[in-house]
Amino acid sequence: MSLQQEIIERLGVKPEIDPNEEIRRRVDFLKEYVLKSGTTGLLIAISGGIDSAVATGLCKKATDELSAETGKEYMTLGVFLPYGEQADIAHSYEVAEAFNLKHRMELDIKEAVDEIALEVEYGLKMIGMSRHISRGSKGNVKARTRMVMQYALSFDLNLLVVGTDHASEAVTGFYTKWGDGAVDITPLTSLNKRQVRQLAAVLGVPQSVRDKAPTAGLWEGQTDESELGITYDDNSAYLEGKTVSDEAREKLERQYLKTVHKREPIPGI
Repeated sequence: MSLQQEIIERLGVKPEIDPNEEIRRRVDFLKEYVLKSGTTGLLIAISGGIDSAVATGLCKKATDELSAETGKEYMTLGVFLPYGEQADIAHSYEVAEAFNLKHRMELDIKEAVDEIALEVEYGLKMIGMSRHISRGSKGNVKARTRMVMQYALSFDLNLLVVGTDHASEAVTGFYTKWGDGAVDITPLTSLNKRQVRQLAAVLGVPQSVRDKAPTAGLWEGQTDESELGITYDDNSAYLEGKTVSDEAREKLERQYLKTVHKREPIPGI
């Protein structure tokens, strides 16, 4: 078995999908787990990107159906978590409007993140290193602070925190371990980026969101593809078992092998 075949099997990606069938399967998955967990709904952080938009559409469909079927109100809470002024925050609101989210809130993480960064820099001085926290480290602090906010809300509201992790992120390890990768449930897991886009078109994700360049929003101008040097077209084709250029295949497989630890449980002895 080639490494490509091993990766596809590990991540569970299909070579092609029926978007309507996948939507139904993933909505049912969410509904079943909400009932099993005894929670009152789902919390999704809406970044303004396509992944969180698709997850929002699935969540809202799931909680609407649960409310209709049980006579009890189930909530999808959409949370916007900008770091100060977010240039594309309007896209988050577009998504909330598109799916008629009744419950939504915007919480600014800037002050909390900056205070953490200052404390880290103070700690570095204590070991003789007078320097600023690195850009990458501060980006990870943003991701983890967003999760702290989500779990503070989910605890008091008895909600499950929904992640947007999917196979195209998993293969490259392009997420913050135990940051944005630490959630209760992930309805997009076995989809690649192209397939997420297929679901977006059927669910009614706004075109402006579907057309955006994918970004984790960790610093100004950052995009996934420029950071990794791999296009999502090549990434998706690889996960569908297709032939890609040697350069793209080598980059993807190198990223996969380098980030094995991110996909493993916490080790112990």
